[in-house]
Amino acid sequence: MFLGIEIGGTKLQLGLGHGDGHIHALWRGTVNPAEGGEGIRKQIISAVPELLAKANTDRGSLKGVGIGFGGPTDDRSQTVIKSHQIKGWDGFPLADWVSDLVGAPAVLCNDADVAGLGEALFGAGRGLSPIFYITVGTGVGGGLIIDGQIYRGVGRGAAEIGHYVQVCSGQTNDDSRVTTEDLASGRAIESRAARVPGLAGNGLLSAKSLADLATTGDPTARFILGRTTSALAEAIAQMITLLCPARVVIGGGVSLIGEELFFRPIREEVALLTFPPFAGLTDIVPAALGQEVVIHGALALARQKFGG
Repeated sequence: MFLGIEIGGTKLQLGLGHGDGHIHALWRGTVNPAEGGEGIRKQIISAVPELLAKANTDRGSLKGVGIGFGGPTDDRSQTVIKSHQIKGWDGFPLADWVSDLVGAPAVLCNDADVAGLGEALFGAGRGLSPIFYITVGTGVGGGLIIDGQIYRGVGRGAAEIGHYVQVCSGQTNDDSRVTTEDLASGRAIESRAARVPGLAGNGLLSAKSLADLATTGDPTARFILGRTTSALAEAIAQMITLLCPARVVIGGGVSLIGEELFFRPIREEVALLTFPPFAGLTDIVPAALGQEVVIHGALALARQKFGG
């Protein structure tokens, strides 16, 4: 049995399984950013025995732990480099801390990389390689999976499509070089909507609210969402030029806007922007594993690292 842990900016999840695409028991909690990393660690300390009891097992059954962390991580030291959302994580030796807590070895990786592994092995990317995974939620993250293995560059990560720099005239308050995350994340959508008179007053700030409004034909909501899909399409087209994966899998809360307002516009614009010899080689599909995607990937990572 393996333990999988997801540590995000708003969500904390722990799951038990064999790393084969099935979760035997799941614990889910909400993160309080004001309590920082220490507050999340206290939650994990409490959650582990609750989860083990739920599965009618104990720590002695654990072969290893996989951790998907919401921020950059260092493979060599197995430490957190930084959290961009929660204080109290910079340089923290998370794998060692978890290992000491549960009495089993632990492996640490970025959450988007881990989610990509889950989708490649058990979800929308199953049977294909390479797979490029993108999560579009509060932020924008990416992961590249080649032959069922996470590609990590020289050991501090890779495939950071959310930090791809775009020259975007007119998309921000000042024409400047900004990232995909600055333009296409849930935070970016809310910020753009808040600057439109009338939308903010009606509380129509979230991606879901804007999508609901756009389906009625509202031109402003459609324009805002169009900015989002255009920024993603630009980043994806450039990524295809460099990597030409078999499939792009997109998950995260913003992707739930759906086919008509999200996936179709992205596909259409990517088709126009992609390097012509690569046209039609990469398809773009929704993620399949839902809220448990990082747990699936973390369990699979633990299995790869510590044996099945």
